[in-house]
Amino acid sequence: MRKKDSIISANLAGYDNIFQSTAPGTDGETIIHIPLAELHPPDFTPFHVFDDAAMTRLVRGIKERGVEDPGLVRPRADGGYELLCGGRRKRACEIAEIPTMPIIIKELDDDSAVIEMVDSNLNQHLEQREKLLYSEKAWAYRIKLEALNHQGVKSDVPGQLSVDILSEQTGESKSQIFRIMRLTELIYTLLDRVDTGQLAFNAGEKLSYLSQIEQTAVAAAMDKYGIKPSVSQATRLTKLKQGLERGENLSAGQIDAILSEAKRPAKGEPTGSMRFRKYFPPEYSQKQMDAVISTLLKDWQAQQKRITERGAA
Repeated sequence: MRKKDSIISANLAGYDNIFQSTAPGTDGETIIHIPLAELHPPDFTPFHVFDDAAMTRLVRGIKERGVEDPGLVRPRADGGYELLCGGRRKRACEIAEIPTMPIIIKELDDDSAVIEMVDSNLNQHLEQREKLLYSEKAWAYRIKLEALNHQGVKSDVPGQLSVDILSEQTGESKSQIFRIMRLTELIYTLLDRVDTGQLAFNAGEKLSYLSQIEQTAVAAAMDKYGIKPSVSQATRLTKLKQGLERGENLSAGQIDAILSEAKRPAKGEPTGSMRFRKYFPPEYSQKQMDAVISTLLKDWQAQQKRITERGAA
């Protein structure tokens, strides 16, 4: 990492008013406390900030020990700083009502800023053993690879491509990197469902080869039938798509026909009321079990109706 004398140059007006204290960083960089109001998010970042249980723990830790790891910024042309790494720490400081945050400032061009942002955030998640969302990893890999390619970065190994460098840095195989990046071709609705487990990664990767119109129809079918498309169904859709003329889309009817199919139970898996055999006496027939289940469902339906009527009164 390069030290930048411009950190204290005249173009950063109001130095004494903005910076409250400085300390040497672990790599010889200067750590400076900057007001949170001066820290702005990048125009695009793949990394999300949630007010979840992990944030609650982070806030508690910051209240007890302060911000132990400085964030990373670069100066903005129109004032303030672009926060490349440290979004969660900034949010935690806001919640804890701490007005400033320790920061390392670097002068970076756009490509270098992207690479620093991705590397710093990936390392931070690795150190804290936090699992990245599929969307975060997919977009992080994509924008870093694009930045490396734009810079013309090459390895010391002759013929090695940017993806080889990314593979070495992440521990992911090249094929897996490309499969993960395919998720950036999903519409937001489907990508969010991959993140939340409502759509499996393998199925999502297959569906990414459909057009946005087709993917929108897939999302509608998922809602309509309350289903989670299997890898087999997603594969069938992509193969059906390959048989169309260039620019032609699958119809909503074709998509519905595949996604509305009931999933076949695994071989030997009980179906119907037999799934609940363990809850009944061994001498009960399937007809007797069906009668009990039907009665319980009717009672439950009546109870729900009474609850709804009381709520409307």
